[in-house]
Amino acid sequence: MRGAVTNSNQTLERLAQVIESRRRGDPDKSYVARLMAKGTDAILKKIGEEATETVMACKDGDTAKIVHEVADLWFHSMLALAAFGLSPADVLKELERREGESGLEEFAARKAKQRDKEDRQ
Repeated sequence: MRGAVTNSNQTLERLAQVIESRRRGDPDKSYVARLMAKGTDAILKKIGEEATETVMACKDGDTAKIVHEVADLWFHSMLALAAFGLSPADVLKELERREGESGLEEFAARKAKQRDKEDRQ
């Protein structure tokens, strides 16, 4: 399993490098450059579209379509990361930080932190 994780990390890093190499390219020749030139609102709109398509594929139960739509969602999410100067490594680091942490406990801690912040204001 560890080999698959490393290979997956390498795939994400290679894709991030391709995005970086194309982001300032010719918008007439590169989808990445075109979307980046339109700005973050266009990227975020595309993420919303892909998220909706992912949900619809999951509701249909079509596994091939689910994989296709999640790949589109990940790709466009990676464009957003690049637009904000972030990388897949930043997301992987956060996921690693959360490893072994209960989702319910993490949610409760975030809620408590938010209440504390509101109380100080």
